[in-house]
Amino acid sequence: MLEQITQLFMNYGIWGLFGMAFLDSFISPIPPFFMQIAMSLLDPGSALRFATVAFTASILGAPIGFMLGKWLGKPLLQKLLPAKWTTLATEQFAKNGDAAVLIGAFTPIPFKVFTVLSGVFNYSLTKLMLFAIIGRGLKFFLIGTLFHFYGKHAKVLLDEYLELTILGIGALVAIAWFVWNKRRKRYS
Repeated sequence: MLEQITQLFMNYGIWGLFGMAFLDSFISPIPPFFMQIAMSLLDPGSALRFATVAFTASILGAPIGFMLGKWLGKPLLQKLLPAKWTTLATEQFAKNGDAAVLIGAFTPIPFKVFTVLSGVFNYSLTKLMLFAIIGRGLKFFLIGTLFHFYGKHAKVLLDEYLELTILGIGALVAIAWFVWNKRRKRYS
């Protein structure tokens, strides 16, 4: 089933990538990351264009995930969980939401999880968009840049070093967020 859906998007080329990245922000189970790699492998000269399309669509879909969380997620959560758990989760997301969204936008965890939860827990839409731009930009443009400079050999690099690269950049993003948050608290 997953292969058939991916093939459907592949048949539409760049518009399929746009649709997949857009839907990934709020509902689709298929990450656009794989399609971006496949398209970049076929045409490394267009890898940065593919990165731009996937990034733009992902950012445009983020507010939809946020609104779905706000409209549907919160009432559903309140029906399923005790009020004290919902309150605690909301407080934790307010406290650690910046790191969750920033790191989540970059990692292989489905992006829709963070867009929808941001709406559920009344996280700032402005912050969601800011951290989504940073995290999604890093993710899509890292792949695009690799294919742009290394061509088809980038696939070998991704196969060998993808997990290590994601962990390394994720750690750098987490450290940068931690330092930024400490400095912000110090000055406020």
